[in-house]
Amino acid sequence: MIVSPSVLSCDFGNIQRDTLMLHHSTADWLHIDVMDGVFVPNISFGFPVLQAIRKHTDKILDVHLMIANPDAYIEDFQKSGADILTVHYEACTHLHRTISRIKELGMKAGVALNPHTPIEVLSEVANLLDLVLIMSVNPGFGGQKFIAAATDKVSRLKTLRTNLKASFIIEVDGGVNLETGAQLASAGADALVAGSFVFGAPDPVATIAALKSL
Repeated sequence: MIVSPSVLSCDFGNIQRDTLMLHHSTADWLHIDVMDGVFVPNISFGFPVLQAIRKHTDKILDVHLMIANPDAYIEDFQKSGADILTVHYEACTHLHRTISRIKELGMKAGVALNPHTPIEVLSEVANLLDLVLIMSVNPGFGGQKFIAAATDKVSRLKTLRTNLKASFIIEVDGGVNLETGAQLASAGADALVAGSFVFGAPDPVATIAALKSL
């Protein structure tokens, strides 16, 4: 299991410390949630914070754009150190062009789906994607309750991937803990994003290791 702890749940006053903790843990990726207060009702961090995190780890930066008009910023995120750039299907008018531009700049391309969005909308671009991110909460805030229907959605996405002979990673974000993580792993998830479950644990490093063993 790929584990991608969400930096959104770290202690912002000690972001270097928490980045180094993740760097020395068994976490595979660092998940960076970028929110603009337009596409979602919250604002998080942008390029300066991403650049600061990049200085303290060489692990993969898994950047999730919850923003309107992501096309305007693709190159900036590449320059700031993103390795994977995930955009929302719901925010992209010309999704094929957006994916192509991300890949042209040398990043892996991901598409996120909100809870209400069916997986079938990706059929025409599935073979271009490196990652599909299933949102198991409504995006915008950490610490939300897991939406149980996401488990079946992961299972159906795995079937779609097989039928289309695609090779994207299936990632899930929202309400992930050991119980929901085990359900998602059984359904076919390849990667789990966990924020408050990791950073709120007495031992985040052990919690990351436990998620990896699912």
